[in-house]
Amino acid sequence: MDKAAKTRRGGPRTFDRDQAVDTAMRLFWRHGYEGVSLNDLTTAIGIAPPSLYAAFGNKAGLYREALQRYFGLRGRVTEIGAPASLEDAIGTLLYKAVDAVVDPAGERGCMISSGMIECGSDHAELARELAERRNAMREMIAELFEQWLDHDAAVSLARYCVAVFQGLSVQARDGATRQELEQVVAEVLAGVKARRLGAAPAEPSAASV
Repeated sequence: MDKAAKTRRGGPRTFDRDQAVDTAMRLFWRHGYEGVSLNDLTTAIGIAPPSLYAAFGNKAGLYREALQRYFGLRGRVTEIGAPASLEDAIGTLLYKAVDAVVDPAGERGCMISSGMIECGSDHAELARELAERRNAMREMIAELFEQWLDHDAAVSLARYCVAVFQGLSVQARDGATRQELEQVVAEVLAGVKARRLGAAPAEPSAASV
């Protein structure tokens, strides 16, 4: 159902559910779950608390819908086509992450990468759900990397990439520019390339021929 009823003194009115979720997404994205109060939500959406509860169950229910909206908005970072090499795959992943955290059409940072890293015990279930999303993303990246690496190496490198994603998100929230974040990506790629070259078998010397 796209619309939910809202009652005011003048009689029943309606609000746009999609717009309500989008408004909530922006608030949660900008301020985090605990940084947004029920009053913030109802004021921004333009509804009374009972209407919010009737439509979404509670604040956590609205957050889950906002998170799903964000996930659909950004798409999967791991959707990168068919990279030609490991370095190409890592570069595409990280540059897509930069695009996501500094997109002028959105808020700074990533709602998933840096969402609910710390929270009160009352919100532990939501925090676990976000952690599960991050874990799922890491597993998809590891599976991608297994085209070029053995399983353990792919898992380790995927964990490193997710850590970089989270760092890019925090840096973006702190005001880093796109150019500054792309410099971080360039450093990561230089490190990956150097490590790969260092791991390559040495050319046979003239003395050994």
